[in-house]
Amino acid sequence: MTRMGSVQELWRYPVKSMQGERIDRVGLTDHGVPGDRGWAVRDEVRGGIRGAKKIAGLMQLSARYTDEVGDDTVPPAEISLPDGTTVSSGADDAAARVSAAVGHEVTLWPLVPAAQLDHYRRGAPSHDDIEAELREIFGREPDEPLPDLTLFPPELMEFESPPGTYFDAFPLLLMTDASLARLAELVPDSAVDVRRFRPNLIVSVDGGERGFVEQQWAGRRLQVGEAVLEVTVPCPRCVMTTLPVAELPKDPAVLRAIVAEAEQNLGVYAKVERRGDVAVGDSVDLL
Repeated sequence: MTRMGSVQELWRYPVKSMQGERIDRVGLTDHGVPGDRGWAVRDEVRGGIRGAKKIAGLMQLSARYTDEVGDDTVPPAEISLPDGTTVSSGADDAAARVSAAVGHEVTLWPLVPAAQLDHYRRGAPSHDDIEAELREIFGREPDEPLPDLTLFPPELMEFESPPGTYFDAFPLLLMTDASLARLAELVPDSAVDVRRFRPNLIVSVDGGERGFVEQQWAGRRLQVGEAVLEVTVPCPRCVMTTLPVAELPKDPAVLRAIVAEAEQNLGVYAKVERRGDVAVGDSVDLL
């Protein structure tokens, strides 16, 4: 066992692609952080569950839970709209108010059972050409490579997320302060802010190191507090990292640096091998 650092921040995102909330501790389950991506919007124009890759305005909204979240129960989320008002995700007028805020007709949905496959099936693409579709989603310039999607669960070709979840691919996303510091050095005129990247855990690396250190954890196991995580693959970054978030402006330079200097990736995905409590300040050890 090798100590890597400690838990600096914990995040939960009640509604897929909206800004989330910081928490002090969590009991990780097989599905990661209870209540994380417990809700999502469905595109009522082109069909399918959608995130900010397609509906950019979602990142200008934020969400939090006001009621306790259980391992298997997800309460409605309180959504803060850009005009300063709030609405419950379960309210009768929630869809209309969120649609007006993002400029696109959507409805709000809690998680439904994995067996309801049509709910998770991808909606219609924006382009007939698959490469054009992927370049739009991932925000890649014509001379930049596309990510290797063979590393991800094959069902993602058919479904927006693994059925039964609203995750992009895996239950957890980990990043380090070392990566954020290195990215800030690469784009000194940009606002390198954690809200652009939507991790569940930020690890403070011992020694003040700068660099994309967590990419070396892929295929390894981490003990984080009482939990054990299986790190799966690096996270290829998409157009969402360039979008406006709250007061942060649109900034393509952030993604250009990630593609050029970090092999397209920032952070790593993980699964929960052993459940357990995790709190800010807990040790993070490479097994």
